[in-house]
Amino acid sequence: MLVTKNLVPGEAVYGEKRISIDGGVDGTKVEYRVWNPFRSKLAAGVLNGFDQIYIEPGKKVLYLGAASGTSVSHVADIVGPEGVVYAVEFSLRSGRDLINMAKKRTNVIPIVEDARTPQKYRMLLSTVDVIFADVAQPDQARIVALNAEYFLKNGGHVVISIKASCIDSTAAPEVVFAREVDHLKANKFKPLEQVTLEPYERDHAMVSAEYQRHK
Repeated sequence: MLVTKNLVPGEAVYGEKRISIDGGVDGTKVEYRVWNPFRSKLAAGVLNGFDQIYIEPGKKVLYLGAASGTSVSHVADIVGPEGVVYAVEFSLRSGRDLINMAKKRTNVIPIVEDARTPQKYRMLLSTVDVIFADVAQPDQARIVALNAEYFLKNGGHVVISIKASCIDSTAAPEVVFAREVDHLKANKFKPLEQVTLEPYERDHAMVSAEYQRHK
């Protein structure tokens, strides 16, 4: 079971199970939220042995494809009050849910914009440590590279969820994954790790890479 320490104890985001344990001698309780790998590709990657997601307390994260904020809320738990999650989502309906979630998790900055046009939200962001992308678009690698150019620090990391059928439904998933990795290499990224997301997601992989801005 995967859990994150609840940034807002007493509050669930999407009906997830919460677990309280004694926090120490002063009798305080610490609350954790169960992170469902069937609802979050990032959780699926972690449970499938992805060694390092680079999302840690105090980090600044740009989350592309935030949807209604299910996964974003767990990332917010991880980075904690000293960290920031810039959450970009294009859909207005999902964006409304994202904004409502961010009212309680104040380290989330919701941005209802198209990740293909980072120049439109560049005034809202500072430099970030990590980009997580789950945009399920044929040009996802290009979108990630464009956002990295604007926002990702040199030596920062990207973690990308790749949905093979969204990129090329005619090719074998392994071929699509390899092609996406090649796209990353061509855009100043050094690939680090790759896992599939079965059984949680079909024909998906998760890839991490280091950004070498000055290469």
